[in-house]
Amino acid sequence: MKADRAKGSVGSNEETNPSAQTVISTEREERRVEDRVAINAQVVYETIRREGEEELARPNAALAWSALSAGLSMGISFIAEALLRAHLPNRPWAPLVYCFGYSVGFLVIVLGRQQLFTENTLTVILPLMQRRNGQTLMRVLQLWTVVLAANLLGTCLFAACVGKIALFDPAVVRAFSEIGTAHTGLPFGIAFVRAIFAGWLIALMVWLLPGADSARVSIIIILTYLIGLGEFNHIVAGSTTVFFMVWTHSASWGEYFLRFFVPTLLGNIVGGVTLVSALGHAQVVGGRETPGNDSKRQKEKVRLHLSGKSASSKH
Repeated sequence: MKADRAKGSVGSNEETNPSAQTVISTEREERRVEDRVAINAQVVYETIRREGEEELARPNAALAWSALSAGLSMGISFIAEALLRAHLPNRPWAPLVYCFGYSVGFLVIVLGRQQLFTENTLTVILPLMQRRNGQTLMRVLQLWTVVLAANLLGTCLFAACVGKIALFDPAVVRAFSEIGTAHTGLPFGIAFVRAIFAGWLIALMVWLLPGADSARVSIIIILTYLIGLGEFNHIVAGSTTVFFMVWTHSASWGEYFLRFFVPTLLGNIVGGVTLVSALGHAQVVGGRETPGNDSKRQKEKVRLHLSGKSASSKH
């Protein structure tokens, strides 16, 4: 009877505890398996949330200098796309090639850990969704204001340099104007919807990066390439091109603010906050598990992801 009960208990343990049937026999093999298991949504969420907490705690001066660097770096996308466009024949397939230039500035900004406004439609929103108090809301709005203003100042300075100084040959300058024209003259509603897509893709990129490891560059290129190819309005990248049009007297300041800035800013915020931040928060809160061994492993994965980034903290 005892033997039968023992066998029964072993069988029930194997059914309720899958690890009892594992073929892994050493701790080293177990670690290698865990290294190859994709991190779950809880780990991604907590990694980004902790990064958001760090950003909210940073001094405004540090945020501003980093965001100014990002605004200047975004000009690299403008130059790269224009150079490719100027040297390619005018064929229907040409956008499939020259839109890769759009991704270059984003690579510099994301890998260089510079402050980009649209990334913060996810990163700092997760702490706000957890605490839901006025103090955190005011800090988020303050960070958004500082980062956006510094981003736009950087793009404006870059566009003034390119527009006022004869640095490139006429073919490249024509390409600058062609890129800028695509961001001006759109109806408010079309610009707004296009901006929603851009905000969604950038925030989605941020959500994917914690689990990307060696695929970080590929994710940045693919998602930002889609923004460029689809001509979706991005408040920072697009401001570089429209500011160029303003400095070369091809567009007015009123057109920039009313036809581009307002619909694009609103659309980017809606796309990032609602389609990624809110849905990501909902899926994690809705699927939260009882603390145990799994939660300990998740915390360890979060710690490893954050420690891997500590050496490359934002400037």
